Amino acid sequence: MAKQFTKDEWAKIRSELAKGPTRYGLPERTYGSAILGCFNIRKLGRVSRRNAETWQFLAQACRHFDLLAVQEIQDDLAGLRHLTELMGPEFDLIVSDKTGAFPGEAGLSERLGYIFNRRTVRRTEVATDITYDRSKVVSTVYEHNVEIQRAFARCDSDLEAYALKLEDHKSGRRKTKPAKPFVKWPVFVSFIRAPYCVSFEISGHPGTEPYQFMAINAHLYYGKTMADRRQEFDAVMDWIRGRVTENDRAYYPNFVLMGDMNLDFDNPDTDRERIQEHLKSFNDASGKEVNVNFPFLTVHAGRDTVFRTNARLTETFDQIGLFCRDERFPDYTKNATMEPGPDGRGPDYGVFDFVDLFSVALKGKPASRLSKTAKADLIKRFEHKVSDHMPLWLRLPLP
Repeated sequence: MAKQFTKDEWAKIRSELAKGPTRYGLPERTYGSAILGCFNIRKLGRVSRRNAETWQFLAQACRHFDLLAVQEIQDDLAGLRHLTELMGPEFDLIVSDKTGAFPGEAGLSERLGYIFNRRTVRRTEVATDITYDRSKVVSTVYEHNVEIQRAFARCDSDLEAYALKLEDHKSGRRKTKPAKPFVKWPVFVSFIRAPYCVSFEISGHPGTEPYQFMAINAHLYYGKTMADRRQEFDAVMDWIRGRVTENDRAYYPNFVLMGDMNLDFDNPDTDRERIQEHLKSFNDASGKEVNVNFPFLTVHAGRDTVFRTNARLTETFDQIGLFCRDERFPDYTKNATMEPGPDGRGPDYGVFDFVDLFSVALKGKPASRLSKTAKADLIKRFEHKVSDHMPLWLRLPLP
């Protein structure tokens, strides 16, 4: 694994960031607004996995958010607690139990959590995983019984071929070890990691109604096929749509989805159109009174392309999605013209591009001007210790 940034390198990074944090997309703390964000912090677990300078950098960045949904929290909560403490006494956290694997068994398990500024954000009564209950699972399996049996039959056939290839590998007749086959589910049955739903409210000026919403933190399945990813994304969208239309029964009628959706987004011209058509169908099905908005599918004012959220600057895996009845949340028709405004209160959205920050501070030029090899070498220095995802954010004007 590549060596972490040294103290001298971190000093250069801090110096460059101090020249103008907004140049790299770090949102300003502006009176009269609140900032929602999400950040997949790679394997956030033991404190010893990161040096003190890395922790300080993460805390400095995360301190800019009033409510931050964090993914890839490990079973060991020491790192999350350490980060929250470094951010300051006004910050608090709530975290799920481990999800993604049965206790004692191997799997893609992690926790999902929120760090929030108590001066701006208040956690209210609800905290729950999002799951499909047994009756829903049974009905799905029953309705798609034939397709599921075929999927297992194909896997059995693949297992026989796998056993022969593995034997060839062990005997030396085959150089590479074969990939183990898997059951390609034809329908969605359950989440690989249960999304985490918590109720929050953000108060504004005296005499105004606060923003009230259910925050959903999700780290959806990366999968071996695109169909796997789309199934999970469709499932969480269906769940939210069903709940938000139950206006008189849902705890709050507004839902904010934040997290790593693992959506493919490497071809904006085709992917954005396909995904937006998909979202439009949810808008239509939910009714005109529900605003469904994914700002990061739109090119921000003043930019030529959509924001990228992975360290390699090739994908927009991470998203913030609004499913709201409250008309004060930004409408999708306004995305292309969102900006801070004269008072800096927004609404607005963006990404903290620490890849460019590191490149300018240490290489003297933006990442887009580095050679392919130099860029890859730089990413290796931080993708495991800072993260391979960048934080994204949405600014809301306070009521």
